[in-house]
Amino acid sequence: MEILAKAVRMAFGSKEILKDMDFTLRDKEFVGIIGPNGSGKSTFLKCVYRVQKPTGGEILFDGKRLDELSYRESALKLAVVAQHNTYSFDFSVLEVVLMGRSPHKKMLERDNQEDYQIARRALDVVGLAAFEKRSFATLSGGEQQRVILARALTQQTECLVLDEPTNHLDIKYQLQIMDIVKSLGLTVVAAVHDLNIATMYCDRLVALKDGQVVGVGTPRQLLTEQFIYDMYGVRSKVRCEADGRMNIMYLPGL
Repeated sequence: MEILAKAVRMAFGSKEILKDMDFTLRDKEFVGIIGPNGSGKSTFLKCVYRVQKPTGGEILFDGKRLDELSYRESALKLAVVAQHNTYSFDFSVLEVVLMGRSPHKKMLERDNQEDYQIARRALDVVGLAAFEKRSFATLSGGEQQRVILARALTQQTECLVLDEPTNHLDIKYQLQIMDIVKSLGLTVVAAVHDLNIATMYCDRLVALKDGQVVGVGTPRQLLTEQFIYDMYGVRSKVRCEADGRMNIMYLPGL
């Protein structure tokens, strides 16, 4: 699946959040959106998964304008793993995961054996097969995010949007979520705060600042010490290890 954004703008009153943003996501590509707080990362992704509507420009899924698709049609193409997931009712883990089957169902259609098989396979993928009867509310933050990822997988889409899903998790669970997503071989766009995580998992990065794209490239091309300083106002040391991995070390301002 491919996503193309052309001159996307988003304003709340007189305040412009996105300013003529262009963006391309190719089939099977893992793209990270980086930038300081308030740069427009989540706002753009919310426009992609239709929580917000752009005030200008257009977004296309596989060449078709997003506003020409029904919400069901876009939900069959794209699933979302977001940062905050709370429920007013005490759902079991399996019930939460089965919600991912909704775009495939007709009004009032009940879940069938195939839906349960798909949901249980997704729970197995995220390592929570034994948790299906547990209350979602009793799980740790890392476990809840894996359940939400399983719900997204149960949706059976070609593309995943990760809207800062790991920001409140410790490093073990951040890596766990990203490892699972990377192993799936899907088309992925993710808002990422941690630049070291971005270097580990992303094929390409799009850098935003003040609602505008200020850089596009592979992690190695984009994340120079000067670029990091220009983006975040932080000094750093960027090293490329013998195995090809990048390591970004931040320096104190004292």
